[in-house]
Amino acid sequence: MKTIIEAYFHLLQFLLTVLLFLLVIPVTLQIVARYTEFIPRYIWTEEAARFLFIWIIMIGATIAVRERTHFDVDILPKPKSPRWKAIGELVVDCAILVIAAVFLLYGWGYTVFGYGQTSELTGMNMATMHAAFLIAGVNWVVFVAERALAALAVIFGNPQ
Repeated sequence: MKTIIEAYFHLLQFLLTVLLFLLVIPVTLQIVARYTEFIPRYIWTEEAARFLFIWIIMIGATIAVRERTHFDVDILPKPKSPRWKAIGELVVDCAILVIAAVFLLYGWGYTVFGYGQTSELTGMNMATMHAAFLIAGVNWVVFVAERALAALAVIFGNPQ
């Protein structure tokens, strides 16, 4: 299971890289069109940039959850024992699960709502954009479950 999750994580990293590269295209077109008269002002570029940016944020947040580089604020001093460190990580994981539940609940409704709509400029189904929130919630649950199991193993004396 760890191998599958690790492969999925690398796929997300690759996808994030591709989306960042793709974001450069509409943004560059917007900038060039703004300052030259030779290129027409493309309206679809703004919407494409917005769609890409939303997916970049959600995939980036997912990667940050897995790497523990986001949603983690140091309020208390660093614990000295691995067991207390694992307990602290488990508390953070529970907080992330609450946020993931909100994303799952509202993301589902948001995606269903978007399914019946089409973007006027790009012609893309809006569920394509709205699903980013639902998929982020699912990803957070998967990665938090992976981390929580590792923390529980440390707490109960069976580090992996």
